[in-house]
Amino acid sequence: MSKQSGKKKNSNASNGSSFDNLELFLLHLPTTLWYLIFCYAPMFGIVIAFKNYKVRPGKSFLYSLFVNSKWCGFKNFESLFKSSYFSTMMRNTIVYNIIFIILGIVIPVTLAILFNEIYSKKLAKVCQTMMFLPHFLSWVVISYFVYAFLATDRGLVNNLSRHLGILKADQANPQWYLNPGFWTWFLVFLNQWKGLGYGMVVYLATIAGIDQEMYEAALIDGASKAQQTKYITIPMLRPVMSIMFIMAVGNIFRSDFGLFYQATRNSGALTNITQTIDVYVFKALLEQNNINISSAASLVQSVAGCITIILANIVVKKIDSEAGLF
Repeated sequence: MSKQSGKKKNSNASNGSSFDNLELFLLHLPTTLWYLIFCYAPMFGIVIAFKNYKVRPGKSFLYSLFVNSKWCGFKNFESLFKSSYFSTMMRNTIVYNIIFIILGIVIPVTLAILFNEIYSKKLAKVCQTMMFLPHFLSWVVISYFVYAFLATDRGLVNNLSRHLGILKADQANPQWYLNPGFWTWFLVFLNQWKGLGYGMVVYLATIAGIDQEMYEAALIDGASKAQQTKYITIPMLRPVMSIMFIMAVGNIFRSDFGLFYQATRNSGALTNITQTIDVYVFKALLEQNNINISSAASLVQSVAGCITIILANIVVKKIDSEAGLF
């Protein structure tokens, strides 16, 4: 009887574990299907970068790709590298992302530490909400807000400047969308304004998880707030900062299309500072209908991003063996 009861218990335990595994499988199934359909299935389109893709009327995409299009080797990449826009888009993409990476770590960490010291929790929550809201706005909406401020004739900035006497009656209204010098730094401001809240919340959540006994012990030893921040808060934030840094470096060859194209309203006068890889790919498809060059640029972007995220992880692990992403 004891053997039979033992067998029943084992069978019940196995059935329970299999049921738990089924629940976990069903939970991750939608995400897995999403990645398979939208991320992995389209990867066969990489071959477009190595073909002279031509659409044949009345035929499917696969027929046009594998039957009607001839292999051209690396000619698409050669045309991309020889393009007059290549150096400009690489410069804008990399330089802006370096600025965004530095500011995207320094400013959110600083604000997270300052907000954590606010005594009024209600005030802290209100400020956090106000700073986090822009993260949920699309660049289309933001572009209309920006236009309401910077429009030449009816913009709030020009009208307010004229009412305050900053602009004289005989002076023409500044045309902000034709001023690359202004937009060079205004793009940085818009990027930080929109993404600041997300980064700050991530670091605030990390600070909230720090053991408070460490601060109490430091306070007993006579440590000031600055010393507590230097020797407790920042070291405890370092793993999260490392992960955020690695992920940001992995996207150093990608740019926010909405920021550089929609917020600037695709102004031709700003092309020299807004022409990034993503904007170039979009314009090559929209204006030139050149899917071959677009595919080559996207492949270069993806491969370069993969290499940079691996190198960044190696560098971070050399500095701190426990702070790497993988």
